[in-house]
Amino acid sequence: MREREQDVLTVTGLVQHLTRVIEEDPGLSRVWVQGEISNFKHHGRGHMYFTLKDDQTRIRAVMFAGNNRRLRFMPKDGDDVLIRGRVGVFERDGQTQLYVTHMQPNGVGELYVAFQQLKEKLNEEGLFSPTLKKGLPFFPRCVGVVTSAHGAAVRDIITTIRRRSRGVDILLYPVPVQGPEAPLEIAQALDQLNQAGEVDVIIVGRGGGSLEELWAFNEEVVARSIHQSRIPVVSAVGHETDTTIADFVADVRAATPTAAAEMIVPRLEELQIGLKAVQERLTKGMKQCLTDGRVRLNRSLDRPVLRRPATGLEQAEQRLDILTGDLVRAAREGFAPVRSRLESRTYRLKGHHPAFRVPRLKERLVRLQRQSKVGMTRLLREHRRRWQGRVEHLDALSPLKVMSRGYSLLYRYDGQELIKSVEQVQAGDLVRIRLSDGRLKCQVWGMEEDSNGKSR
Repeated sequence: MREREQDVLTVTGLVQHLTRVIEEDPGLSRVWVQGEISNFKHHGRGHMYFTLKDDQTRIRAVMFAGNNRRLRFMPKDGDDVLIRGRVGVFERDGQTQLYVTHMQPNGVGELYVAFQQLKEKLNEEGLFSPTLKKGLPFFPRCVGVVTSAHGAAVRDIITTIRRRSRGVDILLYPVPVQGPEAPLEIAQALDQLNQAGEVDVIIVGRGGGSLEELWAFNEEVVARSIHQSRIPVVSAVGHETDTTIADFVADVRAATPTAAAEMIVPRLEELQIGLKAVQERLTKGMKQCLTDGRVRLNRSLDRPVLRRPATGLEQAEQRLDILTGDLVRAAREGFAPVRSRLESRTYRLKGHHPAFRVPRLKERLVRLQRQSKVGMTRLLREHRRRWQGRVEHLDALSPLKVMSRGYSLLYRYDGQELIKSVEQVQAGDLVRIRLSDGRLKCQVWGMEEDSNGKSR
């Protein structure tokens, strides 16, 4: 039940969905439809509303003013027409209708549709672009003519060219201009004229006829040969009211073959008249130019600089002297401080030059060596005096010195113990006596103490 509620659309939603579906269908964006007009109404604002029907159904159609202003006929009820447009939805009424962009009376049939389709195709490829159009030569040496050898067109072209100028050659390339073989032979003729390179411009065309008779110039092969031609091509097909694909692709379209010849070949008398007029204008211009030049020359000769050229030179020489003096003075004033600083630094630099410093340093070295020698001698003498004093002092304190005056030292015989008292020995002990000039080995026989309690 819930899924069913979600699937329910409003009328507006349904119509909008239908609109999107139709607009997104590429097959409905451009359709050709044949039918009969009914209920035709030409609105005051220029829009056309009508119904297009056949024997089974009908559909509403609208052709806006921007599109119907190019119509060559006024539609009415009962007209059998062939229209081109797109299918859309008028959402207010929820009604499907045709939006018509092109309309023509039905009767031209499939050829007209093929013409329009090929025209649109080549236009989209850019074959009709004005930027591709080549200019016609001013006075062609030779004109190539691609047309029937037995038609009135070739006679008109040759007669017109001969009448306007007998100095222009004509190279006729006869081809059939109608029938199934005509398109291919016309295209081959254009290609061969381009390969030969003998003509300066090509006229391709024929005299008037029905649409079927002119159809060879609506074939794609002819259009592409004209487009690929490096020689300018003039299309001259039928009369002024006839329009073919060749007219759109060609570099220039002429209303008739005679108009094409007049367009390409200028009249000799007109050229002579024009040349004479140009010659007169050139002569007049040259005279005027000479006159103006002479006036400017005289005016220039009257100028003081040309009458007395040395005057300006003298003034310039004087100004040059003044400026030279100013320059020298300014240079001196500007260089004086610099020269002073340079001389000062040069003098200081010379004072540090090795050639000047080395002798002074050598003298200083000799003086220092002499002073150090004297100082070392004095220092050695002082240390020697001190050393001798201390040696004498030590000699005075030496036990040997005392023993030389009759004193001796008594040691135990088997050791270094100095015996200083009679109490340290016993009778019969062996002792050693150190004299100033030798040693004695003795044995104690007895001991006597001094009267002051000390043994002797």
